[in-house]
Amino acid sequence: MTIRHATETDLPIIVEIYNAAIPSRMATADLEPVSVESRLAWFKGRSASQRPLWVIEVEGVTAGWLSFQSFYGRPAYHTTAEISIYIASAFHRRGLGRQLLAKAIGESPNLGLKTLICFIFAHNQPSLKLFETFGFQHWGHLPKIAELDDVERDLVIMGLRISKPTI
Repeated sequence: MTIRHATETDLPIIVEIYNAAIPSRMATADLEPVSVESRLAWFKGRSASQRPLWVIEVEGVTAGWLSFQSFYGRPAYHTTAEISIYIASAFHRRGLGRQLLAKAIGESPNLGLKTLICFIFAHNQPSLKLFETFGFQHWGHLPKIAELDDVERDLVIMGLRISKPTI
């Protein structure tokens, strides 16, 4: 298993993994597949030293990814990042999300981050449990904010304050 910063050649598989999550209506508010071209600007906004995009590989196969996204786009939030994790369905329940999240938390001080947040649908219990396991707390609840196939869904905002490692 390897976690590394994504390159532009990884973008098609990143998009493929993302698009595969859309039909489940569990992990994204997108309702239709996105294109590689439509995600190019998003990809180019990633920086290994500040807002990385990591892929996780298992035996040379890209099995998932984690991205750091600047929160709210205003300078005062520069020490906060939103994180997203997507794992290919063939690799679910293998602990890859756990490995990505542990790395994200561990690397956050090196990225200048003090706070991590995530937005998770309230019906996505596996993701909620994963983040709770790592100490993320429920910081907000937006009731019936999304409509997925005529079903109104709640969104949970979770957050974690990062403490600096002690020497």
